[in-house]
Amino acid sequence: MYRTDPADGSRTIAGVLLFLLPVQFMTVLMAGAAMASGYSIYTNAISDLGVIAATAWLFNASLFVAGLLNIAGGYFLYRSYGKGWILPVFVIAGIGAIGAAVFTLDIPGIHGLSALAAFLFFNLEAIAGSTLVQGPLKAIAIIAGTLGLIFLAAHAASDFGVLDLYGPIGHGGSERMIVYPALFWLAAFGGYLMAPATSSRSP
Repeated sequence: MYRTDPADGSRTIAGVLLFLLPVQFMTVLMAGAAMASGYSIYTNAISDLGVIAATAWLFNASLFVAGLLNIAGGYFLYRSYGKGWILPVFVIAGIGAIGAAVFTLDIPGIHGLSALAAFLFFNLEAIAGSTLVQGPLKAIAIIAGTLGLIFLAAHAASDFGVLDLYGPIGHGGSERMIVYPALFWLAAFGGYLMAPATSSRSP
């Protein structure tokens, strides 16, 4: 018979939650961009979908759920791997997403701080996650997190008028380059965690 390790169950749950997070959120982003008349991924910020009447309910609910999934996924990841220092990274990223959903773009101060926390810590999350994997996925995690942080710095410099670094992808594309690498990594990492762990036979 096979012996079941309780940590394997937590690992699988973490994988399901962290896989569902980017899948549901990116699906909503695509649907929202199609639903919102005149919305441009070149010009508009992602959070504009949270204040446009046709998409506000859908986007804000999805972003709120993403935050909850990230916090829960981080908890079960901690249960599986026992690395307590990783949990706060997931929690802060999740709180940032929840805050950005509750305090929408028309509440700029709190929304901006919440979005910044989400942008920063979702990318730090990818780099932190690289300590839990080996091989190509480790490199992908580091590249994804680093790329997101580079675009975060460039985007902030452009927003504050220090330099114009939006380039040919515009404000909206620049913001998506902060978010998408970390989300793609989360989907891959979730799939990795859902894969069956090697089982050992009992005597």
